[in-house]
Amino acid sequence: MSHTLDLGLVGNGSVAMLVDRHARVSWGCIPAFDGDPAFCALLEPREHEGGDYAIELEDFAGAEQEYVENTAILRTVLRDTHGAAVEVTDFCPRWRQHERWYRPVMLLRRVRPLAGTPRIRIRVRPLAEWGARRPETTWGSNHLRYLLPGFTLRLTTDAPVRLVREQTAFVLERELHLVLGPDETLTVPVADFVHQAEQRTRGYWREWVRSLSIPLEWQEAVIRSAITLKLCQYDETGAIIAAVTTSIPEAPGTQRNWDYRYCWLRDAAFVVRALNRLGASRTMELYLGYVFNLATNEEGELQPLYGIGLEDELTEQEMPALAGYRGMGPVRQGNLAWVQKQHDVYGSVVLASTQLFFDHRLANRGDQATFERLEQVGERAWALYDRPDAGLWEFRGRTGVHTYTAAMCWAACDRLARIAVHLSLPERVRTWRERADAMHARILAEGFSEAAGHFVATFGGDQLDASLLLLGDIGFVEPTDRKFIATVEAIGRDLRRGDGMFRYVAPDDFGVPETSFTICTFWYIEALAAIGRKEEARALFERILSRRNHLGLLSEDLAFEDGEAWGNFPQAYSHVGLIMAASMLSRPWRDAI
Repeated sequence: MSHTLDLGLVGNGSVAMLVDRHARVSWGCIPAFDGDPAFCALLEPREHEGGDYAIELEDFAGAEQEYVENTAILRTVLRDTHGAAVEVTDFCPRWRQHERWYRPVMLLRRVRPLAGTPRIRIRVRPLAEWGARRPETTWGSNHLRYLLPGFTLRLTTDAPVRLVREQTAFVLERELHLVLGPDETLTVPVADFVHQAEQRTRGYWREWVRSLSIPLEWQEAVIRSAITLKLCQYDETGAIIAAVTTSIPEAPGTQRNWDYRYCWLRDAAFVVRALNRLGASRTMELYLGYVFNLATNEEGELQPLYGIGLEDELTEQEMPALAGYRGMGPVRQGNLAWVQKQHDVYGSVVLASTQLFFDHRLANRGDQATFERLEQVGERAWALYDRPDAGLWEFRGRTGVHTYTAAMCWAACDRLARIAVHLSLPERVRTWRERADAMHARILAEGFSEAAGHFVATFGGDQLDASLLLLGDIGFVEPTDRKFIATVEAIGRDLRRGDGMFRYVAPDDFGVPETSFTICTFWYIEALAAIGRKEEARALFERILSRRNHLGLLSEDLAFEDGEAWGNFPQAYSHVGLIMAASMLSRPWRDAI
């Protein structure tokens, strides 16, 4: 079966699983986002069948799939050629219990006959050590155990255990329940546990969605994106991952296969800002707890990314037992970008923290002590804004003084000056305002090309890159500034292809980019609206929305020719872009009320 990214995401802040249109779990790492992918069928194991968890319907004819409205509960209906039908409901439990969140490493499945006499086969085939071996399996009267490295999975079920163990087909005559999770005995009947868990989990998600401040238009798309971002936060530490997967190629047949199961400070700051826009500020509070726990080096510098457990070394290696998505390896674990210098991270941290000082809804608002910790970040921004780095596109073979990097460092100093005003610290206001003004003048002088008539990617250069679209958004220039308008127009001319947008077109370490980077298209949509071309922006936004998969999810990249999804999935960046663009473009609620 040729894999696609027509996948659904279920999760609970501890674990995440991807389920295909046929109710097959094809990706899931145990015991956390960055763990061993016990379910790795998406990346095609070479040596063993499996790496999946499937509910197969004999004589399969077709399927429908949807989320239960305003939840992360997935419902798949399988139909056979004889008119029989089966419903599979998938979710990871999450609710408030004993003054804390109940969010175990667990996937619950409920399998119910809808019509006819369906014959199903249940296959539970986790693999260990990145697809290299089958785990040892034991069983009892109502359970199976899979002995993975460092974690034992237990499947507790009221399905016939022998038939599950031997993958034998049987007639589904009644509703069945399957609990895949820690090696712990359930204290209540499995059917009762699943039904109560589903009810509580549905209640949790609907209450969370009810608290969102969503735009009038495109509500379904925004809600689905918000839930997806929520599922990318690892609650135990507050880290926010860039995507659930590793090594889905950015384009077919390239070597651009990266592991995104880590926390990039930049990407996470965008997620925080998008969810803050919707009023979901708890994500910010958890994430800032993560950031303030990170260890800096002797110079006080931050890495671009860290592990979800605060790890600062993310050694990159290839995992040969997995052939890769559609056989397009290599499959990588770890990400070498952790050794890079990407100085925009200092701006990302300060921007993610700023609301902490001004939002009166928060129980623990920013104070002078918090400000002083952020000043240490600002000192690095001031020291490094005009030094070469790898940039936000993480070039591996070259460095430069990137205009976006410099502008983000300016944003760090600018926001520190604003916070100092709020905290009535006049000396600190003066220091940070003077620095921000000096940086602003330097960036304007060297990051804008009079010859080209627009901002450029690097100081003194002549190339464009899509990050320049953010200069208006972060407040470096006004959207009405002729320099910014000219830059948006130049990017539309040189980086846009149809409805897609290149990050840049200059060759990099792996050749010429081939696919559209989805968040760049959303940045362009926002920039168009900001410079007064709102109807054009709305039309483009609607067309990009139509490129989401059948469940409303987006990967990192889209092919220019046919709109096929490529890159890691689901991509937090892309859903951030959707939320921010929708919020900017939507008609106000007063138009409907």
